[in-house]
Amino acid sequence: MRIFSASIALIIALAGPAVAQPLNEGDAVPAHMREGELHVDPYEISNKNAGADPISDPSVLAAFNGREGIARIVDSFVEGVRTDPRTEKIFAASDWVRLTRTLNEQFCYILGGGCDYTGRDMKEVHRDHGVTTAEFAAVVEILQAAMNEEGVPFRMQNRFLAKLAPMKRDTVTR
Repeated sequence: MRIFSASIALIIALAGPAVAQPLNEGDAVPAHMREGELHVDPYEISNKNAGADPISDPSVLAAFNGREGIARIVDSFVEGVRTDPRTEKIFAASDWVRLTRTLNEQFCYILGGGCDYTGRDMKEVHRDHGVTTAEFAAVVEILQAAMNEEGVPFRMQNRFLAKLAPMKRDTVTR
């Protein structure tokens, strides 16, 4: 009976989604987590999870106004996807603190800002979201609007978007 129970527990653990949960009292908080962020199931932390290699041209990071500019773009982008009727359902159950942190890390890593990405890989993150091509296009429009607000030149926006575009195959699932 004990082996059966342990097997069921293992199956549930392996099949369970990487969902956000509050940390239990006494749990160690990973160094990369921010206050208010929910805990997720364990995964391998790697810059490979960012979905693209960094851009090595420092003029691109400068065009994004460095890490401060990236942070403003991410804040605007997160607010946009949160409130836009085309995308709000995709992100309805999101941990906004974690989403903002991991997007900052991902954008900073890809734009050559010297950050490490500690989030999950794109396929894992979007597995249960059921994102359509139209919703993906709306997300891109919202990101472009955030980059426009920051004054990022169109040519530099396109260099960043070219890095993100291949992620469509891992994020669009229907």
